[in-house]
Amino acid sequence: MSRTVLIGSQWGDEGKGKIIDVLTAKMDWVVRYQGGNNAGHTVEVGDQKYVLHLTPSGILREGCKCVIGNGLVVDLVGLMDELVDLVKRGVSIGNRLFISDRAHIVLQYHKELDGAKEGSRDEAEKIGTTKRGIGPAYCDKADRSGLRLGDILEDDFLDRVAAQAKAKNEILVSMGAEPLEIEPFLAEVKEAADYLRPFICDTVPLLHQAVQNDEEILFEGAQGVMLDIDFGTYPYVTSSNTGAGGAPSGSGIPPNAIDRVVGIVKAYTTRVGEGPFPTELHDEMGAHIAKVGHEFGATTGRPRRCGWFDGVVARYSAMVGGIDEWALMKLDVLDAVETIKVCVAYECDGERLETVPASIRKLERCKPIYEEFKGWNTPTTECTCWEDLPEQAQKYIQYLEKLTGVKVSILSVGPKRSSTLLLDR
Repeated sequence: MSRTVLIGSQWGDEGKGKIIDVLTAKMDWVVRYQGGNNAGHTVEVGDQKYVLHLTPSGILREGCKCVIGNGLVVDLVGLMDELVDLVKRGVSIGNRLFISDRAHIVLQYHKELDGAKEGSRDEAEKIGTTKRGIGPAYCDKADRSGLRLGDILEDDFLDRVAAQAKAKNEILVSMGAEPLEIEPFLAEVKEAADYLRPFICDTVPLLHQAVQNDEEILFEGAQGVMLDIDFGTYPYVTSSNTGAGGAPSGSGIPPNAIDRVVGIVKAYTTRVGEGPFPTELHDEMGAHIAKVGHEFGATTGRPRRCGWFDGVVARYSAMVGGIDEWALMKLDVLDAVETIKVCVAYECDGERLETVPASIRKLERCKPIYEEFKGWNTPTTECTCWEDLPEQAQKYIQYLEKLTGVKVSILSVGPKRSSTLLLDR
């Protein structure tokens, strides 16, 4: 039995939702271990499309149990709305969803603070936050002043929320923002808390028992490694550890229980929001990739910036995350591209760099060093095995494997479950 961590290996939006959905066919548990509803997993099942923000993707598989781990910050109202929609669409969640009582809560004042802070930044200093309150909620956690899901089970929960809201209102007013109206806010919180209360529990013993029973567990992250608070393109990052190292601390499972790490990468690169992006394309090719790849954020709807595959980023993510195998996504988006480029290194101030520099200023000065490949100019969407792939597509995949030192075990050539190849070479 395996305990698998599935992580994004670029700047997020790599298609984790689809691969999680494919892998959950054999999973007993799916555990989300970090982030909040500032990210979304899009899963297509038949003619149905689901966009999940906080609920683990395993909820779409009958018999699979799901955990929202302690490493998350949970938008109470957002999660309630998400679960209500799933139930309306016929998805069963009773006795299948467990929310850690140690996970922290995102409330409306966190969102207002997020927006006010971003609005106060000069244009050149904007982070590109989704304004979902994620950063301020993690700030409260680090400040030891946050509220946790377990607090909902206490009689004085709403009193504590009201006290926090009044304190946050003072900060909002000092920043020139409008204060929250306390009573409507508390009514909204109460409704969501009442709905979520039955799902809240201590999830650590549940997961440890699952490990002892040799059950299959999949740990899913939300964003990519390059948005990791420590290893990403700081400060243009999220507020949690997005890589494989975040799985143990965000779920309560010991590190030695993890035995497989799968990294998700697109056959090209995208990112949403601000920050350096060495292989970004500002030309017709970038527009072509965005159009064919439908590159818009699942959560925000924001258009994604598109560029060629960045081998420096992929190698770095593999090193930091201990990635054992790749799931290579959206190969089909390159089907009609005549010449494909791959970034193999950076050039900065006359120096060749093989890894991602910590300094954001230095990364902004980096220029990609490319290798070029002839495209295959043949549709791949109907391919069902390695032998079906055009020869040039095979060569492209093999080059990426050599460049990154990681084999491709899963290949996606379309958005549906059936467009996923499990490679055994």
